[in-house]
Amino acid sequence: MIDISLEELAFRESPSPQMITEHRRMLRCNRAFANLFGYPLQDLTGELVMILYPSQSDYFEIGERCMNALRHNTTYEDERFMQHYSGEIFWAHARGITLTPQDPFSLMVWNFERIHHRPSKTASLTRREQEIAGFIVNGLTCKETAARLGISHRTVEVHRGRLMRKLEAKNTAELVSKIILVTNEH
Repeated sequence: MIDISLEELAFRESPSPQMITEHRRMLRCNRAFANLFGYPLQDLTGELVMILYPSQSDYFEIGERCMNALRHNTTYEDERFMQHYSGEIFWAHARGITLTPQDPFSLMVWNFERIHHRPSKTASLTRREQEIAGFIVNGLTCKETAARLGISHRTVEVHRGRLMRKLEAKNTAELVSKIILVTNEH
């Protein structure tokens, strides 16, 4: 007989990526969570969730938004960029619940889900522009993006140009920053 509680087994083997945090430090996470982010399970325990964000500014901005929301509710959810161990940046839907409303970050349970195509919440970006934006933030060139999407690299260049104009970016680094900022506002 296995010496493990049903609750422990359910958490560990759940197909839903979950973590338990204490003051934004990972106390526990399940296998699905470790797989989603590409880390060995044991490497996440005790780490700040900051390692899962593309930048420190994302970590602090989202943390502040979350804390403001948790002052009025016990739950919080949003869509955001997260970062895989490999460096790949991806869209994720995050849902959290505080178990300590008087000190919200003291103890929380989180669930994450990878979003393959971000819903159109960014008002002026088309679905194709949003899709191409995901490749841009991961450092792919127009030719690499075109190969992945099975379209002409010229088509990708046109969409990239539209993104640059819409987001008023002067270069690729600025474009990446603005894509992350614009999408984290929603």
